Amino acid sequence: MRVVFVHGACVRDGDWWWHLAAEALQRRGIHSAAPALPSCGEGDRPAGPQGPGLTEDVAAVRAVLADSDELTVVVGHSYGGIVAAEAAVGVESVRHMMFVSSYLPEPGESLSTFGAPEPPLFLDFDPEGGTFGAVPELFAQTFVQDCPPEIVRESGARLTRQTISVAQQPVRAVAWHDLPTTYVVCTEDRGTPAAAQREFSRRADTVVELGTGHHPFLSEPQAIADILAGLS
Repeated sequence: MRVVFVHGACVRDGDWWWHLAAEALQRRGIHSAAPALPSCGEGDRPAGPQGPGLTEDVAAVRAVLADSDELTVVVGHSYGGIVAAEAAVGVESVRHMMFVSSYLPEPGESLSTFGAPEPPLFLDFDPEGGTFGAVPELFAQTFVQDCPPEIVRESGARLTRQTISVAQQPVRAVAWHDLPTTYVVCTEDRGTPAAAQREFSRRADTVVELGTGHHPFLSEPQAIADILAGLS
């Protein structure tokens, strides 16, 4: 079994965001991967008006999923759930999907489908520049308030601007209709409220609640590893 982790919006270096959970899984003999997302500038084109968007993110994740016949669990975090939902369609090796404090879209839905009428204070949108990003001064208290100080410092260094068009681009198909699906609700999340997560979780087969903030794989990596190991 392997795990493929798809990181959320406005950050880079998925391997780093996943590294503590990856280590906990490796001790159980489960290896994992964390694809780069082009819309976050993790490729050969910068984010911006003509930058890569959801289509490129889906293709990047799909390439990683398709490069192995090993039974795979796909983990989508936050925006990463939108990417994962489409990327896993028709990939025979994918046997389970797990969404962590994530959007869980139906075909035709996009990030903007789930947005509030007014943008949240912790996000900065630059329509002219064609990007959006997390407000650095609000990131720690909103997204990693329950993480160790060194993790808070290192996470802040991995914020990035993302192509704004991903917010409007809908998924064309979703894999979770045809696969066992687990949703992890993070009850202390200050970015995506638990009430919103529970609404998404109604679409999943199994729901697990953790008393963590937005990034449980950094604050409680063993708990995430235990859930994933139970899916094998």
